[in-house]
Amino acid sequence: VQLEESGGGSVQAGVSLRLSCVASGDTHLTKVMGWFRQAPGQEREGVAAHSPGGSITRYADSVKGRFAISRDNAKNTLYLQLNSLTPEDTAMYYCAAGAAGGSYLAARSYAYWGQGTQVTVSS
Repeated sequence: VQLEESGGGSVQAGVSLRLSCVASGDTHLTKVMGWFRQAPGQEREGVAAHSPGGSITRYADSVKGRFAISRDNAKNTLYLQLNSLTPEDTAMYYCAAGAAGGSYLAARSYAYWGQGTQVTVSS
């Protein structure tokens, strides 16, 4: 499975961005997919996760009510809508796939990773 993220950028606080992650290859292996982020000097943090049918969604407390994860299985694409961005949201955002159990906000649950897309929010 190959994952390619896009949609990051440098924005002012309060605006919105939408990240996309396109999966290719053995897409039947993607299972639960998620978004993670990592700021310099910090550990990778689980942001949101979404099962193929949507019965499972998870959000980190830090983004609940501001971020929304969605998935278009026909396009093999995972999205993350980022609203009301703050400088604390500045990080490299990674797409992950292949989780079949465990904690869906834990990096160890995922088998496949993209290269990341940078989000920088200035005040």
